[in-house]
Amino acid sequence: MARLDVQKTYKLFIGGAFPRSESGRSMPVETVGGTVNVCLASRKDLRDAVEAARGVQAKWAAASAYNRGQVMYRMAEMMEGKRAELAAALDAVTLPKAKPAKGKPPSGKSAPKAKPILSSTAEVEASIDRLVSFAGWADKYGQVLGCNNPVTGPYYNFTVPEPTGVVAVVAGDALPLLGLIALLAPVICSGNTCVALASEVNPIAAAVLGEVFATSDLPGGVVNILTGQRNELLSHIAGHRDIDGVYARVEGPQAQVLRAGVAENLKRVVVSEPESDVDQDAGTHPWLIEPFVEMKTVWHPASV
Repeated sequence: MARLDVQKTYKLFIGGAFPRSESGRSMPVETVGGTVNVCLASRKDLRDAVEAARGVQAKWAAASAYNRGQVMYRMAEMMEGKRAELAAALDAVTLPKAKPAKGKPPSGKSAPKAKPILSSTAEVEASIDRLVSFAGWADKYGQVLGCNNPVTGPYYNFTVPEPTGVVAVVAGDALPLLGLIALLAPVICSGNTCVALASEVNPIAAAVLGEVFATSDLPGGVVNILTGQRNELLSHIAGHRDIDGVYARVEGPQAQVLRAGVAENLKRVVVSEPESDVDQDAGTHPWLIEPFVEMKTVWHPASV
């Protein structure tokens, strides 16, 4: 009997499970081997992901910092085992070329060369390293961002960071895997949970990443991964009142949509450029954790 090939549709990753979009929609992604289908997340899928993230956030934040670090290290171990599949997912889609710099170069000088794009193997390696780095920060960032405040009076005064809550992560297209890891790793290491919107150009790597996380020790709902169209979901992300913050790699009109959409609910929005993604030193700085933690100051009587 001839073997039948099973065409794979890449699913969403919500609450530790792999549902199809509730809308029944999918979007075609052109790859070097042909067209594959990826689920097209809807507004309802976003709400489901936020509910899953909110439901587990308190438990994830209450886990010891050491335990969160160990879980993230286990996530990196599982990525190591899927190294070849992740690299193949990155190679499957040809990314658009970088836009040329505006304006003419100064007289007598050649135009500046564009920064080289990481190879798929290098991007997977950098993603694993980035996850390990923030696994290490999980039980150390509090000492860096917090402090013992000098006050007048018989008191000890401490400032300690606490997680913001549920953070939406919007990946860019330049580095579909590393760009996503660079956003979600500093978010979850401090006790936040995450709803991630994958690269629109190549969502396959993010879909495979969901399969990696499902077989790690990560509790279901801590990371939820949606694949879909940014223009459809950004306004809903900005306006959703149970999302406490947004960390995005977008620019131009899409950045404006995020900033305008939070005018009523006042969630924190950080829109950043991807330059630090390929810089291991800049990309692992503990201050990347700071935007999505809240500082709590505690007064404690001291014996005289």
